[in-house]
Amino acid sequence: MQHRVIVLGAGYSGAIAAGRLAKRLHRDDVAITLVDAEPDFVERVRLHQLAAGADLVPRPYSEMFAGTGVTVKLARVTGVDADRRTVTVRTAAAADGTGTAADGGAGVEELEYDTLVYALGSGWHDQGVPGAAEHAHEIAGRPGALRLRERLAALGAGEHVLVVGGGLTGLEAATEIAEARPDLRVALAARGGLGDGLSAKGRRHLRKVLDGLRVTVHEHTDVTRVEADRVTTAAGAHLPAAVTVWTTGFAVHPIAKATAVETGESGQIVVDRTMRSLSHPDVYAIGDAALVEGPGGKPLRMSCASGVPSAWQAADAIAARLTGGKVPNVPLRYFNQCISLGRGDGLIQYVTADDRAVRAALTGRPAALYKEVVCKGAAWGVANPTVGKPVRRRRVVHGPVQAAPATRVRTSA
Repeated sequence: MQHRVIVLGAGYSGAIAAGRLAKRLHRDDVAITLVDAEPDFVERVRLHQLAAGADLVPRPYSEMFAGTGVTVKLARVTGVDADRRTVTVRTAAAADGTGTAADGGAGVEELEYDTLVYALGSGWHDQGVPGAAEHAHEIAGRPGALRLRERLAALGAGEHVLVVGGGLTGLEAATEIAEARPDLRVALAARGGLGDGLSAKGRRHLRKVLDGLRVTVHEHTDVTRVEADRVTTAAGAHLPAAVTVWTTGFAVHPIAKATAVETGESGQIVVDRTMRSLSHPDVYAIGDAALVEGPGGKPLRMSCASGVPSAWQAADAIAARLTGGKVPNVPLRYFNQCISLGRGDGLIQYVTADDRAVRAALTGRPAALYKEVVCKGAAWGVANPTVGKPVRRRRVVHGPVQAAPATRVRTSA
């Protein structure tokens, strides 16, 4: 009997994990199913470009995983029963909510697994601010980026665009929009200071680029209400905004929180350093869905920089445990923060293992090229899941699942 591995979510983490497992495990022994609601891979790190008018290269999963042994199932995950080891999905044809489809082959299905890789990731977080869900635009997913793209295209010269959030996503969105549409009045509202967390060199370069793109920066500004044409701040000021772009952080997919799997306050699944659930040893969580301790005892932040190595870690650990090999435990750490500032400029902030900025930073055109190489490399790795140094596929050793390690994870930042 084949060991059934189901991977939920085909973003960077899920797609890489599925391909890496297919490369390491013998096809006769393992059935790998990758579940996602989208037919194409979404380059999330480029969604600010999509929103600003750029066209992205399509990467259909049907082509990416052809011949790999991975079965791609287009469906939306609606539930996980970790005690029964089942996943409930709804195929696209049943999106009307009826649970049935005219072709008779779609609808609500229950999938059984032996090992589950949970990689449903995260979406945008309105932080509970009144009016944000109704009036703000988000770029945490392709549908939101496309809606923003359409709205921006309809704006006339001189209209106001306000990006709320001074993190990496907000900086990239503000500069991308300002560069693509110099006729608009683009502003950025940051709760802290501009470039908090960057080195002095990084902050200087960031301010120089924003000034050059004529982006108005509102530092130490807490937005408390969003309306159709403006936002209100905690200080009582009103900032004009024909379009408000909300980039204040991410919220994980809610399904894990509704399961018996142990989760933290954020809804992320609590895992050990091999990305294995502490409560359910047949469940692994990777990417934004995982609450894992990184260097310095701090949880890894939600990012592609965390997601890709967590996928490598989980896939290698699963393969080792199934084949009786040695389980790897490679420390997860950070090296830099890559920020695009439009198409021709960028900022590479070098950091310590636990993500604290050091003095060194790469700026300007070289940084833009560096960021582009990183983005293309990540997309290539997803699009070519089994290409690379040959790895001998190992046979599965059938037997009981090993107990989960007792190591606990600190959940405080």
